[in-house]
Amino acid sequence: MTASLLAVLGAWLGFANPLYRLPLLVLALPAGLAYAAASAPSFRAAAKAGYWIGALSACLSLYWVALPIHDYGNLPWVLAAPAPVLMGFVLGLFTMALALVLRLGARRLSPWLFGPFCALAWTSMEMARGVFFTGFPWLTLAAAFAPWPAVIQGAAFIGAYGLSGLLAALVAWPAVCGPLSRQGILGVALLAALFFVGNNRAGQPVARDASIHATIVQGNVDQSRKWDPQSQRETVEKYVALSTQAIRDAPTDLLVWPETTMPFYYQDHGPLAQQLIDFAAASGTPLVFGAPAYERTLGGHVLFNRTYLLTPSGQESYYDKEHLVPFGEYVPLGAYLPFIHKLVEGVGDFRPGKAEKPLTSGRLALGMLICYEAIFPELAQQRVEAGANILVNITNDSWFGDSAAPRQHLDLALLRAVEQGRAIIRGTNSGISAVIDPRGHIMAQGGLFTTLTLPCPEVPVVSETTWFHRLFTLLNWAVPGLTLLFCLACVLLPERRDSPSRRGTTL
Repeated sequence: MTASLLAVLGAWLGFANPLYRLPLLVLALPAGLAYAAASAPSFRAAAKAGYWIGALSACLSLYWVALPIHDYGNLPWVLAAPAPVLMGFVLGLFTMALALVLRLGARRLSPWLFGPFCALAWTSMEMARGVFFTGFPWLTLAAAFAPWPAVIQGAAFIGAYGLSGLLAALVAWPAVCGPLSRQGILGVALLAALFFVGNNRAGQPVARDASIHATIVQGNVDQSRKWDPQSQRETVEKYVALSTQAIRDAPTDLLVWPETTMPFYYQDHGPLAQQLIDFAAASGTPLVFGAPAYERTLGGHVLFNRTYLLTPSGQESYYDKEHLVPFGEYVPLGAYLPFIHKLVEGVGDFRPGKAEKPLTSGRLALGMLICYEAIFPELAQQRVEAGANILVNITNDSWFGDSAAPRQHLDLALLRAVEQGRAIIRGTNSGISAVIDPRGHIMAQGGLFTTLTLPCPEVPVVSETTWFHRLFTLLNWAVPGLTLLFCLACVLLPERRDSPSRRGTTL
């Protein structure tokens, strides 16, 4: 029970939260889970411990899910408040499965093999969370260390999921085998080595092809008024005025406005769209901005969450969001759930886009990630594979109020920068806007719920790829495959005489 409580508390304090944060404490989550699983007297007890550790950790860290459901879904608190609890109940299934296999491995494998097995199992668990139930890899263990670039450099080689698995294994060894055991001492030593090696890499210069001066405009537009006809014109004028002043104040090679900045159909090329075209031409600066879009079909029309790149010459290219937010931009099984409405202000359900090619202007090839697409490693991988030399994440986190969600979202975006070795320009409506370099350092950052322009000189343009990028397909097949082979071996092997169930363990 003590180990389980420490695991939950460590998760709360390790991930971004509204009270106090110390990233190192998040390691209590895998240590406590591994200990609870290994020392459980039965598989049923291990499953129960793993489930409640995962469920409670998730619902506490995801408390903010209730805010948009209440504020924008117009549901009373009595219905909105259980939402993060329900999410925790679902996410607890993954840690339950993990606890079962860890108990099996702790009793059948040698202590030396238990560490690699734990690394593979934890990595597979996080990979599974990114796929099942539409995918929600939000509480990636490695994301807790986003404020410490020295710790996350391993993501450039084995990805964020792999780094999570490595961290989990290094603390599971002392938790299960004992802190003074050879495995426990090795785990602590490797954890320290990971920091020092990472610190060295984090300080190395980035091999860049060129640099640009980017400016993010954070308009902080009120979501409740955004779609009013009068507010539409005010929004355009506000962004144009802020951008005009920003260009006067600092050299700018690229302007970035947030997701659905423009609350009208730009593709219709009406008067408001013409204002943007005229501004881009007069400023001589390429402009990235978000707006809804549509295509006519035989049954009516299909809507998209779209990003445009508008050049000074009037050339336009666009990207339609590929991975939509369930219940935010569409309702899963909507035909069978007519009483549930999506939360996004505007009209109708969105449909996913298919184009993955970067938006290009001169030497720039911008890989677009809209909103929470930045939490999926495979989407950033696809953008770089298609030729992106900078990643651009435009989002609107104002739905979540002044909560931990914007910081948690930024932490996950930061992992994509390290994994792919690309700078990320992250433009938001209300914060947290930021520019992240390929080593995971924040080059520039704005605040929450403030109107601002955020200039950032010397944003690196990079064509070199990381080890993780080159090994992506191999890792995606090898990790689950090796995990299954280990599990099969555990089933066939007899229980060790010195297993934790017979000799006891201490945390």
